[in-house]
Amino acid sequence: MKRSGLARHLLARAASGLDRAITLAMRVTTPELGGDPTLGSGHEARVEALTGMLARYAALDLARFYPEPRAIEPTLRQRRAFSAALSRRDVVWESVADTFLPELADTYRRTVANHHAHARLITRAEPRPIALLVHGYLMGQLRIDERVWPIHVLDELGFDSALVLLPFHGRRAHPERTGVPEFPGRDPRFAAEGFRQAVTDLRELAGFLRRRGHPSVGMLGMSLGAYTAALTTTVDASFDFLVPIVPLASIADFAREQGELPEAPEPRAVEHALLERAYAHVSPVEREPLIARERVLVIGAKADRITPFSHARRLAAHFHAPLAAWHGGHLWQLGRGEAFERVAELLRALPRLEAGQGA
Repeated sequence: MKRSGLARHLLARAASGLDRAITLAMRVTTPELGGDPTLGSGHEARVEALTGMLARYAALDLARFYPEPRAIEPTLRQRRAFSAALSRRDVVWESVADTFLPELADTYRRTVANHHAHARLITRAEPRPIALLVHGYLMGQLRIDERVWPIHVLDELGFDSALVLLPFHGRRAHPERTGVPEFPGRDPRFAAEGFRQAVTDLRELAGFLRRRGHPSVGMLGMSLGAYTAALTTTVDASFDFLVPIVPLASIADFAREQGELPEAPEPRAVEHALLERAYAHVSPVEREPLIARERVLVIGAKADRITPFSHARRLAAHFHAPLAAWHGGHLWQLGRGEAFERVAELLRALPRLEAGQGA
């Protein structure tokens, strides 16, 4: 037992090291928060920029920030079968066209590939309950995502799957982009537009799937996708389950943890508070959950150094939901199988609806 515990400890340290190495590599290739021309290059400039953003939003009706979802009629493209029992179809539809802040319209809509939303359905012949699977930052390559998510496990549990692409990721990325995705980026206003679009895409896809006969629709999200899925359930009460996995819970917390705020305590606290306020209307921990606690399970990673376990703890506390964990990291997910047994328990415990009965 001691040797097993020691091995587990050493592997967890290795998983943490991998997370730190990847994070460092990202910081080397990504401009620092202070280098963003929108926010300025010093503490006073950043405070002024963030204060201006807050004043801009205060002058608007944020109750109308999220548009009502449309009844979409997407294009469905049959792909090679996922397995003998599971079909694979790609779904494409025109995403929300406007931006909440008109002054961001030209910049936000510059990437033409992001004008359309994309998902991949992996389903049996008759519609079953379905899980929307929302990937993390830098993911969104469908062939890879099919291997990341436990689609066969969900199938055995009686669930179909839908892989959903976040804005500016995968097929929604600019074809000539060589760096990181524009979303969420360093400008809170741009990030807010991305979350607004992502939430609308998820709501519209869910409505389409219900009309096709899927009796219930829920979400599993990972990292940035966990944040987005959780946020969606603060906007829309119709989702049947939610599983945020190694979640990002607060962008302001993330900025502080990654050393993107000033080192001095007082300026750091000021900027953190301003960032929390700037992201409040697109933050799952600043909005009221609209999903019952018994339909939620949060999974964190004890050795996570990208979105530390504190994010999972904060999200679970806000949603009054149970919290599970694996002992590995964000990327090297040691102990993931045991944690996903908790997901299976949650899904088995959900009330089942017969196809055609409605959500």
